[in-house]
Amino acid sequence: MKGTLYIVSTPIGNLEDITVRALRVLREVDVIAAEDTRHSLKLLNHYGIAKPLISYWSGKEKARAEAILERLFSGQSVALISDAGTPGISDPGSVVIRKAIEEHIHIVPVPGPSACITALSVSGLPTEEFTFVGFLPTGKTRRGKILGELLFEPRTLVFYEAPHRLLETLGDMDAVFEGRKTVIIKEITKVHEEVFRGHISALMSQLEQSAVMGEYVILVEGRKSGQMTADDDALAEVSLFMKRGLKRKEAVKRVAESYGLSKKELYDKSLDFFSTEQ
Repeated sequence: MKGTLYIVSTPIGNLEDITVRALRVLREVDVIAAEDTRHSLKLLNHYGIAKPLISYWSGKEKARAEAILERLFSGQSVALISDAGTPGISDPGSVVIRKAIEEHIHIVPVPGPSACITALSVSGLPTEEFTFVGFLPTGKTRRGKILGELLFEPRTLVFYEAPHRLLETLGDMDAVFEGRKTVIIKEITKVHEEVFRGHISALMSQLEQSAVMGEYVILVEGRKSGQMTADDDALAEVSLFMKRGLKRKEAVKRVAESYGLSKKELYDKSLDFFSTEQ
């Protein structure tokens, strides 16, 4: 009989942010598969949990997935945990989960803390609907393209960012989302937790004076309907046509004719917003 794979959420900072059920599962399983065993030992030792550990950090996830499946095929139960939060959500774990699904392994979620939801709860921005983006690409061109595509998104946007890329990413965001309400949360649930609220350019000035450390959650208000102009509508349609496979030139031609706009001006504006040529 195959074992059960438990997807266990762990604290994103404060070790007290763990559920009673998660602790029970971690104590009862046969083995714990951890993103980084050294990091996870801090949590496990804190709660007096001693179990065999398998490391599956991102560089080894494909190879270690087989070792985890072998345990499950032998009838053992496995708890999958990441360094913080939920495995597979902007964290390693998705490879193991997909392979377990392919092999018809019983998978049980054990929910818990989420940096995305925690940040939204204190942001003051609309939360009825939101778009979770997670970490943006490290390359400036690719990052700029994705931000440009999000220009017209009406829902609150949620990003994660590492400290060494924070100011560069905010600079790119300011070029696209200038004037929008923004909330940045540093070291969420940890000792040095801090919340910054305002427009991106002002927040960049504040952060330049602050110690940039730990991971950050960035929330940007969505595009309001009253902020849309005819050019914005046209650019949104160009983006839509390009996502459907049209070359930029053909997309611009169709939209410019429909809106009675200059093809050259619309083309140039599309380059500003969607920087990677198709």
